[in-house]
Order: sequence, then C-alpha cells, then structure tokens
Amino acid sequence: MIGNSRLHWGYFRGQTLLTCLDTPHLTEPLSNEFLQQIFPKLLTNKCNCELIVASVVPSQRELWANYGNLRIITLKDIPLLDLYATFGIDRALAVLGAGKKYGFPCLVIDAGTALTFTGVDGDKKLVGGAILPGLKVQLASLRERTAALPEVSLSERLPQMWAKETAEGIRSGIIYTILAGIEKFSREWLNLYPESRIILTGGDADLIRDYCQENAIKSLLVDKTIIFQGIAAVIRGNLLLFI
Repeated sequence: MIGNSRLHWGYFRGQTLLTCLDTPHLTEPLSNEFLQQIFPKLLTNKCNCELIVASVVPSQRELWANYGNLRIITLKDIPLLDLYATFGIDRALAVLGAGKKYGFPCLVIDAGTALTFTGVDGDKKLVGGAILPGLKVQLASLRERTAALPEVSLSERLPQMWAKETAEGIRSGIIYTILAGIEKFSREWLNLYPESRIILTGGDADLIRDYCQENAIKSLLVDKTIIFQGIAAVIRGNLLLFI
C-alpha cells in the first residue's frame, strides 16, 4: 500500500501472509533489485513476482509504472456497497479485510497519518465513517502553526489530564480528545451492531490501544494485517503484495 507517509509491504504465498514491513516512499523507479533487498530470503534474482499496488498518493504511482508484472487496485475492484467516488482505497481495503477475517458488520479505526473510522454492516454496505488528523499530525500542526509552543513527543503512558506544564498540556489535549472520540464512535457503533468487532489498525494502533486500556476502553482488537487481507480478498494466487 502506498500510504500517506510510508510504503506498506506484504508477501503472500497463495493465501498465506508470510511477512510484512514498512519502508519510506520511493525516490526512484522500482526495480527487482530493490525488491530483493526488501525480501532477501524470499525473492531470487529470477523472480518476477506479481506486484499488487493500491495507492493514496498519486504522485508515487509514476515510480511503479515500468515494473512489468504490475496490477493496480482501484475502488471499483472492492466488493462493498455504497462506496462513494472519493472514498479512500486504504479505508476500503482495511474494512474489507476486517470483515473477511472477523465477520461483518465491523468497524475499523485506522490510526495512521489520519485517524479514520469506517463502518460496514452485515450486508457489506458502507454505513459511513469519519476522518480527523492522526496523533502525530496534530502534534506537528501545533508546533508548525504557533510561535511559542514546543515540539512534543508522545509518551507510552497516558499524560496527566489536568496538566501543569505546556508539553504535558499538549499531550493531554490531543490524546484525551482522541480517546473521547474513539469511545463515542465505538459506543454508538455497538448500539447499532452489538455483536460487531471493532478493529484498530495503523502505525499508532498499539499506542492507542494501550491508551484506551488505561482509559477503560476495552473492546478494541489490534490487527495491522487487515489491509493485506483486503487485498487477498480481491486478488487470488501466488503474488507479492505491496499495499
């Protein structure tokens, strides 16, 4: 997956996901040599694996165009109902993968560059969702848009809610409002679909799960592979998945 901040790779053999990893965006056209560096134990010099690409960064796709065995997944390939034209392919693949693995209905909370909520009902129909800036984007925007606020890093534990210094106040404001949103969306979703699973994915999924558990939000399941499971639901056979 060509994500907003990174490339997310998964290697499938048949329907089995063997490994997955993240790398920075490409800066030059893709080559077999680059793929062999990423998966040295899985690929040989003669390998011409099918490469499956989904992207939310159009400018990055140009660097993949010369790879011979390439297929691009678009929204029209996703077997879900009521997806609108501008719906993110990453969100569609993640909720499809979650539904295939854990069953529909399901709610996916993707904690990446953006924090997104995506719900699909038992008929595989999009119920809807929401989008807001992710944890790190919120932290960066305060630093970049203000003159006096400091650069702040995230801690592994919840900050003091009633902070008495600026850095802790920034952490408190961002983290607790995100947790309040997660709690609200999760509660409303379970009111609609009491037996549904709620899956947390994305780069900050583990950190947010830990925050949620400290804050008594217990119903979240972390799974960072669901976007690959979504691609596997669209594509069958022996292939290398880039997502």
